Amino acid sequence: MIENVGLILGLMVLIVSALRGFSIILASLLASIVVIFTNGLPLAEALLTDYGTGPLGGFTFAGKFFVLFVAGAMFGRVMAETKAAQSLARFLAKVFGKDRALWIITGAFAILTYGGVVVFIVIFALYPLGVELIRSANIPKRLFCGAAVLGAGTFTMTALPGAPSIHNAIAAQKLGTSLFAGSGLGLLAAAIMLGLGMWYLERERKLAAARGENFVPAPHDVEPDGQQELPPSSAIRAIIPLVVVIGLILLPRGILQVIDETSQAWFPTLVRFANGQPIIWPSIALVFGTAVAVLLHRNAWYTASTTISRGAQDAIMPLINTAVVVGFGGVVAQTAGFASFSNLVVNAPLPPLVSLFFSVNVVAGIVGSASGGLRIFMETLAPSYLEMGIEPEVLHRIATVASGGLDTLPHCGAVIATFTIMGLTHRQAYRDVFILSVLIPLVATLSLVLVASVF
Repeated sequence: MIENVGLILGLMVLIVSALRGFSIILASLLASIVVIFTNGLPLAEALLTDYGTGPLGGFTFAGKFFVLFVAGAMFGRVMAETKAAQSLARFLAKVFGKDRALWIITGAFAILTYGGVVVFIVIFALYPLGVELIRSANIPKRLFCGAAVLGAGTFTMTALPGAPSIHNAIAAQKLGTSLFAGSGLGLLAAAIMLGLGMWYLERERKLAAARGENFVPAPHDVEPDGQQELPPSSAIRAIIPLVVVIGLILLPRGILQVIDETSQAWFPTLVRFANGQPIIWPSIALVFGTAVAVLLHRNAWYTASTTISRGAQDAIMPLINTAVVVGFGGVVAQTAGFASFSNLVVNAPLPPLVSLFFSVNVVAGIVGSASGGLRIFMETLAPSYLEMGIEPEVLHRIATVASGGLDTLPHCGAVIATFTIMGLTHRQAYRDVFILSVLIPLVATLSLVLVASVF
């Protein structure tokens, strides 16, 4: 009994600490210590191995995905410093009009994250333009946050086939599938999340206007200079690096269907390597995209080394914030309470796909991280669901989409970082985030479970 109470108490410590503004690093350590003592785990082994360097440890995760985080951060920094990201979004504003600001923000965030840019970097890169757009349209800032979360943290993160996201890579690596596994299910989930999400945002925009809710800048928001212009960077130059990244990720899959699988020539070997490396190949694509972005923007030629170096540094905090939450999950996974939960969901008298829905969501909710929860699920529970007869491709997509449900509870590191960057509080903006990144993804996942069960 005390073990289960300890798990709940540890989770509450993590959530409350995050809500009160504690560093997520400190919060994860405090919560882990609570779980360790209430479950009678050996302190040294739990902190050094289970939390840190064990199979489910946070820094095992960091080591495995370090290259992908760094490559994405470098690409994001170059796109920001050259103003390519802002140019692309400004072009969209001219085409669609400022009244479509929330659509533009959602689309810009979606394009960049589907191109492989780390979510945190996209927020930094597009924040200035997003503020400009909602200021001119007099839209509450909380809805800017909601649009950013919808575009960067829902359908592009878990649903769209081929996305070079950490979540897609975790499932592909563990199950031996490709980044395009369950494409039909992924497209359905993406359509549901985008459709319901934009309906909610537009509804809230109209309600806010009716009740006189206006844009209120954060203390660090600077009033823009009306004469300020972005450096020359056309929409075409801005989008080419994204096309390069996405194209390099997509192309090998198509080529694989037509090459001789037994050939040892360099090109077929490269294609097979690309399709068999869900972490390294997207990282290579991001590096190529970075090089193209630098070459296309003259203003980046003389500062490229500094810009890329700063980009590599940008990867550290997002990686560490994710890793420490994964580390808390690594401690949880060693407890008797978690073992009881695992047995309960796996052996519950439920259809396998329904059981899968509950297990992924609960694990992601406990650790406050979609990637962390998905990794723990893949290491501890996925083999049981494969034994139940779920096809690897179906398991890949449903588990990945499900990981983006309860992960976004108040203690989620990405939520805390986003609010900090935008100058918002949980009280101001969390309701919108909860609806867009918790409730709607849950609806999407349940829809996938229904479709996969029927067909």
